[in-house]
Amino acid sequence: MRQHRFDKDIPFTEGEYLRRLALTRAAMDRAGIEVLLVTDPSNIAWLTGYDGWSFYVHQAALVFHDRDPVWWGRNQDTNGALRTVWMNDDRVIGYEDSYVQNPDKHPMEDLVLRLVGMGFPAPRLGVEMENYYFSARAYLALGEAAPEATLIDATGLVNWERGIKSDEEVVFMRRAARISEKIVDGLLERVEPGVPKNEIVAQIQHDAYTGADGHWGDYAAIVPLLPSGSDAAAPHLTWDGRPFRKGEATFFEISGCYRRYHAPLCRTIFLGEPPEIFRAAEAALIEGLEAGLEAARAGNRACDIAHALAAPLERAGIERGARCGYPIGLSYPPDWGERTVSLRTEDETVLQPGMTFHFMPGLWMSDWGLEITESILITEDGPAECFCDRPRKMFVKP
Repeated sequence: MRQHRFDKDIPFTEGEYLRRLALTRAAMDRAGIEVLLVTDPSNIAWLTGYDGWSFYVHQAALVFHDRDPVWWGRNQDTNGALRTVWMNDDRVIGYEDSYVQNPDKHPMEDLVLRLVGMGFPAPRLGVEMENYYFSARAYLALGEAAPEATLIDATGLVNWERGIKSDEEVVFMRRAARISEKIVDGLLERVEPGVPKNEIVAQIQHDAYTGADGHWGDYAAIVPLLPSGSDAAAPHLTWDGRPFRKGEATFFEISGCYRRYHAPLCRTIFLGEPPEIFRAAEAALIEGLEAGLEAARAGNRACDIAHALAAPLERAGIERGARCGYPIGLSYPPDWGERTVSLRTEDETVLQPGMTFHFMPGLWMSDWGLEITESILITEDGPAECFCDRPRKMFVKP
């Protein structure tokens, strides 16, 4: 391994990137993969440090067993790669702009030519098949350009290696958590009947980007979600210009973000006096959350958290029918989850120290919704640690 230049603003130490590379290579070896084509921008960033809003065009990290990774993408984005990846400059390769959104040619044709030039005319090539950023046309173009290659489904291969966070990563998530707390504090201060939703969202983004404790804020992988009243039955509505109204609950799903690392935190604000159905649901949900946190211990399983949550909800006559959490960490739009473990009754993945989850048991009923959630860290011993420290309740503003 050659000496690398870490005089750039690289988020992590060289040892951290080499640790990630070693984990990925071991997973490649187990899967019989000679070269890994990584197209998920979260995985690209995790492996190389690359950070730019260029994932709307085809780009990738190429991972090999015997040489440094290559960043490959659009020519105009190579300057961004040269400034953000940990590898030496000769490991950054760009394709000409005529490949961009051209129905007559495809960037995968350039990628195959590059692989041939590196000595891989017919590789056992791992491809992230189930991936927001790898299209059906990309798959077809890759197969047509490299008919001798063996394409191996590498969906989730890197994602699973990201599951246990290093100490360096946990530091970033704690910084994100301080921003999440700042956002929630601002919501409690500013949300009032008559205030337009878009004005509150502007303040959310201001708090998110100005950061906390001297650390700047990055953009989150999901925009703020804040449906009110009967709209809160729908978990993924964003906002409009209508004002908040008395007699309605609004859940706020937000996350602080620091250098692409997230710590989601959801809280509900009720303007006025909540009806008994909200009070009963709040009590059951908090009981379930606390039981789930107690079950979120190293050696237990993902399903143990889901079962612990479900018991008090079932006693209250509440049926969810959805998973109650997922892994979090480094991510890009459109999702801050890592797409591996699911906190649900069927998932028997064993919890390990360093795993991080958004414990997210939102309630979305026929005409109302309630969210109280925590981002958590599985510890060496004892129950999970919550990244954020804000009251676990529905906030009521008379």
